[in-house]
Amino acid sequence: MGKRTFIGLIEAGEPLIRQALEAIHAYHAAQDAGQPDEDVERLRLLSESLYQVVCDYQLRVEAKARGEELPWLH
Repeated sequence: MGKRTFIGLIEAGEPLIRQALEAIHAYHAAQDAGQPDEDVERLRLLSESLYQVVCDYQLRVEAKARGEELPWLH
């Protein structure tokens, strides 16, 4: 894989990383503001899900850079 392709894959993940970080910030802000437990829990689940998606994406980019094939995600 060429350097340009690898950089392109990394850059493609930036909006996802930004979205995950915003969700984490919203979760912590809800905790700090004393929002209802249901809202805090919903934001926690959202932030954890987005964080996991970012991790999965980065692992797939790294595997692709090494020429490995990974099974499709569900």
